[in-house]
Amino acid sequence: MLHRLADDLWHITHGFKAGGISLTSRMTVVRLPDNKLWLHSPIPISDALRKEIDAIGTVAHIVAPSKTHHLFLPSSLAAFPKANLYGAPGLRAKRPDLVSMRELPADEVAPWAPALQHIVVEGIPFGNETVWFHVPSATLIVTDFFQWWQGDLPWTARLYATLTGVRSGLAVPRTVRALARDREAVRSSAARLQRWPFVRVVMAHNAVLEVESKAQVATALRLWA
Repeated sequence: MLHRLADDLWHITHGFKAGGISLTSRMTVVRLPDNKLWLHSPIPISDALRKEIDAIGTVAHIVAPSKTHHLFLPSSLAAFPKANLYGAPGLRAKRPDLVSMRELPADEVAPWAPALQHIVVEGIPFGNETVWFHVPSATLIVTDFFQWWQGDLPWTARLYATLTGVRSGLAVPRTVRALARDREAVRSSAARLQRWPFVRVVMAHNAVLEVESKAQVATALRLWA
């Protein structure tokens, strides 16, 4: 079921296995002022979920926010065939089968402006993750750059989260840090995202942070740098 986080903001998680590890991924749904919906990092869309989504608006924009969050795009396109699909830089080359995919437009001309803004986390070309800010709810939306694997997890997931440094609190995972090719570019991107006045952080894996969010993000970035 969709869970409401704030006005015009919902989320839902999906469990699956990757590399033998049980994990979850979160889709975030934003309703724009024109009643159109923006889906971030879509999960498989069942008939029941499609009906829930249709009940709150019309899906117009589907965003694959990085080169690693694209597995379930065919399901979302099948459920919402009239929606426009947008991908992170480099994803079109990785997924040529998704022939309708467009490059992300600049914020100034994007169809979701001014409700949503984004930056590309530069310096980690493996993912080319785009980080988003939902202005009306002051929410930072991320996929892999920040993670915090909370809750009662299978032992393989607990072990993985512990080894990558994301079990006990919000952090930039060691796996992401290892993929950095230009640390100064990453730091510049991190400084830009910290300028957004967010009060909430929605992570694909797996927490939603609503207490002292700015401070915890700053600590995570400082400990890495």
